[in-house]
Amino acid sequence: MHKPSFPVAPGETACIALEGPVGPLEVLIDLPKADVPVQPIVAIICHPLSTEGGTLHNKVVTMTATTLRELGIATVRFNFRSVGGSAGEFDHGVGEQEDLKAVTAWVRQQRPDDRLWLAGFSFGAFVSLKAAAELQPEALISIAPPAGRWDFDGITPPARWLVIQGEQDEIVDPQAVYQWLDSLDAPHELVRMPDTSHFFHRKLIDLRGALTHGVKHWLGTAA
Repeated sequence: MHKPSFPVAPGETACIALEGPVGPLEVLIDLPKADVPVQPIVAIICHPLSTEGGTLHNKVVTMTATTLRELGIATVRFNFRSVGGSAGEFDHGVGEQEDLKAVTAWVRQQRPDDRLWLAGFSFGAFVSLKAAAELQPEALISIAPPAGRWDFDGITPPARWLVIQGEQDEIVDPQAVYQWLDSLDAPHELVRMPDTSHFFHRKLIDLRGALTHGVKHWLGTAA
C-alpha cells in the first residue's frame, strides 16, 4: 500500500506552490482530523468565478472541504490561474480546466491508491464538469452549476453525481439548472434547497447537511 505523501499532518493545512500550465498554482491540502476514520479518497474542490472574487477561501468551498474532511476525506483546494498566488490570466474556463488537470495529475502521483472525487461551486462546477470526461473521477459534486451561463455541451459526469441548487439563487437560474438536468441522459441526485441564495447566506449548515447526506452512502465502496 502506497503511504500518503501529502506534505501535511492530520488536522493541519499545507499551502504549496504547484507548477501549473502557465506558472505556479496556489494549493491548499487538508487531511481529515486525527480522530476521524480515514477514507481512501481525495476530493479536489474548484472555486467560483475568478473575475468576481472567487478564490479557494470562498465560504461555500471552505464548507465543502470541512464537510468532506469530517467524513474522512482528504481535500485539495486551489486557486485558478490569475487568483491569489496562482500565475496567469483568466481564460474563460478553458485554461482553468488545464489547471484542474495539473492538480489532478499531482494528486494521483501523490496518492495513486486513493479514489478521486471532484467538487465545484458555480464556475468551479462548470470547470469540473467539463474536465470530468478526461479526468474520470469516481464521484462529482456540483453546487449551483451555472447552466445557461456557460457552455455545458459534451459533459460526461460519473455515475455518482450530486447536484445541489438553491431555489432563491439570484445568479444561477434554478429553473435553467432543473431543465438542463432533465435534458441529460445522466444519472444524478438533485438536492433543491429552499430559501437559499447563490452564496448560501445563512444556509451553510444546511449545505453541510445536504453534502453529508448526499455522499455518505458512497463511502467505503468504490464505484
